[in-house]
Amino acid sequence: MSQATKMRRHARKMRRQGLQPMIVINKDDQLPDIAAVLIGRFLWRYRSELAPVYVVVTLAIGGAVLHMTHAQWWPYLLVVATLAAWMLAMFGERVGLSLRAERFYAAAVALGGGMWLAAATGLGLTYAPLPQLLVGGGFVLAVPWWVHRRRRAKVRVERQLAAWPEIAHSVGLSGSRVQSAVVDVWGWRARFALARGQTIQDVIAKVPAIESALGTFRGAVRVHPTRDDKANRFELRVLDTDPHADAIPWPGPSVTSINEPIDLGPFEDATSARVLFLRRHGLFGGVAGSGKSGGLNVLMGNLTACRDVVIWAVDLKRGMELQPWASCIDRLATTPEQARALLRDADAVLEARAAWLAARGRRVWEPTPELPALVIIIDEYAELADEAPDATSDTDSIARRGRAVAVTLIAATQRPTQKAMGKGAVRSQMDVRVSFRVRERKDVDLILGQGMLAAGWHAHTLNAPGKFLLSAPEHDTPRRARAYLLTDEAVADAAHQHATRRPALDEVSQTAIEEAHAGVHLRALNGPDDPPSVADVGEPENGPETVLWEMLSGAPDEGIPVSHLIKATGMSRPWIYQRLRELADDRRVTQVSRGRWRAATEHAP
Repeated sequence: MSQATKMRRHARKMRRQGLQPMIVINKDDQLPDIAAVLIGRFLWRYRSELAPVYVVVTLAIGGAVLHMTHAQWWPYLLVVATLAAWMLAMFGERVGLSLRAERFYAAAVALGGGMWLAAATGLGLTYAPLPQLLVGGGFVLAVPWWVHRRRRAKVRVERQLAAWPEIAHSVGLSGSRVQSAVVDVWGWRARFALARGQTIQDVIAKVPAIESALGTFRGAVRVHPTRDDKANRFELRVLDTDPHADAIPWPGPSVTSINEPIDLGPFEDATSARVLFLRRHGLFGGVAGSGKSGGLNVLMGNLTACRDVVIWAVDLKRGMELQPWASCIDRLATTPEQARALLRDADAVLEARAAWLAARGRRVWEPTPELPALVIIIDEYAELADEAPDATSDTDSIARRGRAVAVTLIAATQRPTQKAMGKGAVRSQMDVRVSFRVRERKDVDLILGQGMLAAGWHAHTLNAPGKFLLSAPEHDTPRRARAYLLTDEAVADAAHQHATRRPALDEVSQTAIEEAHAGVHLRALNGPDDPPSVADVGEPENGPETVLWEMLSGAPDEGIPVSHLIKATGMSRPWIYQRLRELADDRRVTQVSRGRWRAATEHAP
């Protein structure tokens, strides 16, 4: 009795006894896939890598079929292949072939494949050496395809996005879905739609979990709002390599006028972090060693290249940071006393420019080489608030009223607390915020503004000197950038090149400063409780020469302006200069700076 007969008899016996064959499937188990499904899944998953094989197989099958059915078509196939290759080479960018090498490669594949197909159609698939040409040529043309970086990156991203539903479920964002994706030189970015009730804040809180699920390095994932600013959308940026891992040398100044936005450094997508400083005050913040001084150097390198900017600076570390730029700085204060005088003069400039604009019916000061903007840079602002607290009232005035008259304040400090900023309105008036690395999370809101940490501005995660986040009216999303690196040699070269092209302060501002200094001198002569009066300096009957000499003899170290000598004596400018020249020839007076004179001896004539 055969084995099959025994099995049938056994089955009939079981049925007579009421038993039926059955299969028990556990709900947690799955039936194994059949071989055809596994093979098909493999061929689909690796369709990009196997594309050259698919092309070769398709050509072989097409050549065999056409040879048997339409062998006379071979000339037409040759013409079509030539036209297709020409169109790909000339217009390939319209179908996504942006690079010239990609277009030429596609044209070569189309022409080579078309010529082989035409030959196989006319001569037959087995005609020597067509099989050898198909295999050898297919392998040669497949090598560029296999090693192409963009193709491999695109495939990798497609596979990651295909697994997004599983990733989203594991990180707590179930229901979110991919809408679009783009691969770039540093990684990829994709636009996602969120499920109902989910917001971008939920995504930001899960960034570490997303990094783990995608298998990236720490800090590789960025989350931004979409450009349409919809609450149920977000953009995911994933870096394959850190574009800011190494320092980026400064390429040179990016502007020639303060009216142009200044390039502080590249973002991670290689676009420039350009920001306009005209009529905007700025705040640079970050811990020691975070690259804050390097950011100021980039700013100085660009401002010194502008022909319509006069630069004043305060560096209470005895000029350690800004001294290399001294040849391009109109005034550099390195002591508290000098800082007080500089800021007091800046406030006088502000008042004079406002009056000059009002007299001419104009609303804003338009910077030109003849009427330059005034930019005041204060390094380590907290030192100013500690050592010269009375000067912070002037900075507060400049911050509140300096925009229209093109008097700009740039402050740099480690922690811009209310105490460090002088308990005034300076910090609230800063439109441009540049945050380098901070040590504590709460410092993010101190530098960038309240609520910025919760909105994704994570300056505490910046992991290299020079990396920064830029907040400005044109930069309202958290994007990492890295400031250019200026070596000591680059600073010296830039300062030397730009020193000869620096503009002078305009006459309106210079006169305001001279008048302010003269007012201080007259108050010193009259006494602190008496109002300044020209008549008190020299009685009219004493004559203008006596009044002139008294003014020169009591002049401060920086001298007294000619304009105040004119007011005190009541004489004309030519007369004043004639007398000054005569006294200078007798070595009795000296000119200490442009338009400032004082007596060279203690004895009266």
